[in-house]
Amino acid sequence: MTDAAFLARLEGYGLTTAEIHYHRPDAPSLLQLFVWQDHDLAPDFPVLFEFLDHWRREIGAALHSVRVAHDALIRPAEWRAVGGIVEVP
Repeated sequence: MTDAAFLARLEGYGLTTAEIHYHRPDAPSLLQLFVWQDHDLAPDFPVLFEFLDHWRREIGAALHSVRVAHDALIRPAEWRAVGGIVEVP
């Protein structure tokens, strides 16, 4: 049995983190922070945009900004020998 998350990573999905800044209706002068993380497909980010659509529809907090970081967890490793010692960058 193969893990579905592992198969998704093989298809190009990687760990995506979004830093979401927003204003709550009861405290509009305060900037709040929410951190969201899931596996998503860069550069289109369909999972993140689905979450943001849900946020706009269902949550009464106005989005201020979204900062996204993405890392493909499975990729070729880089190795180099320096003076007979193998270093991993």
